[in-house]
Amino acid sequence: MKPIIKEDIVSAFRSLGLTKGAVVMVHTSLSKIGYVCGGAQTVIEALIETVGQEGTIIMPTQSWKNLDPEDGVHWDVEEEYRQIIRDHWPAYDKRLTPTNTMGAVAEMFRLWPGTLRSDHPARSVAAWGKHAEYLTSGHDLSDIFGDASPIGKLYRLKGDVLLIGVGYDKNTSLHLADVRADYPGKHNCVEYSAIMENGKRVWKEYETLYVDGEDFEEIGADFERAETVGKTTLGNAELRLMNQPRLVDFAVDWISRHRR
Repeated sequence: MKPIIKEDIVSAFRSLGLTKGAVVMVHTSLSKIGYVCGGAQTVIEALIETVGQEGTIIMPTQSWKNLDPEDGVHWDVEEEYRQIIRDHWPAYDKRLTPTNTMGAVAEMFRLWPGTLRSDHPARSVAAWGKHAEYLTSGHDLSDIFGDASPIGKLYRLKGDVLLIGVGYDKNTSLHLADVRADYPGKHNCVEYSAIMENGKRVWKEYETLYVDGEDFEEIGADFERAETVGKTTLGNAELRLMNQPRLVDFAVDWISRHRR
């Protein structure tokens, strides 16, 4: 396949309807695209060139390995050694802590000049541009994906979601619908993460909504039958651009009617 250059990516974004001044949450699988000349750097530069200085880019930069091993996130460690992880896992540092399975683009984006990162030790986001400070500030431990979270703030900004080579199972905004919808079995859970508190590393307990996203692909398929979603291809990857509030509103209704 012919190498993909920045101009190809910008052209694809513009064909979807992504414009200057857009506020967009981006989920990316670089490997699904194919050979991108310059890799993750080129994708980020294309995003910035497309939305401009008046726009805003936000990406998930989750470090979910900073959760209790009881949750299954450290599957490669025997149960008898779990307490070692609780005692020694490094406290979250938004300048240093790497992402976990968020992809090469998100991992580079968190280090990009001018990018800010939220304070949640396991479910952080990073943002660049006009609304970056607003989106990343005040990310409460117990409000991971709710109305006061970065996802809820994106909703208030009437932002968009851009999927690059990934499906709706990676579409974090659907978790806001989890929070807003009423459905049988909805419940909270307790999580733990290593954080710095008063200058000291602590293993912090916090309560949050339990979500798993197992029906997100089904929600996405029904959403695309009901609403307009911009689509194009870039190399081997399918790109989708959608309005986030419309997606969330649709998903709230879908979850309320279908989850049992």
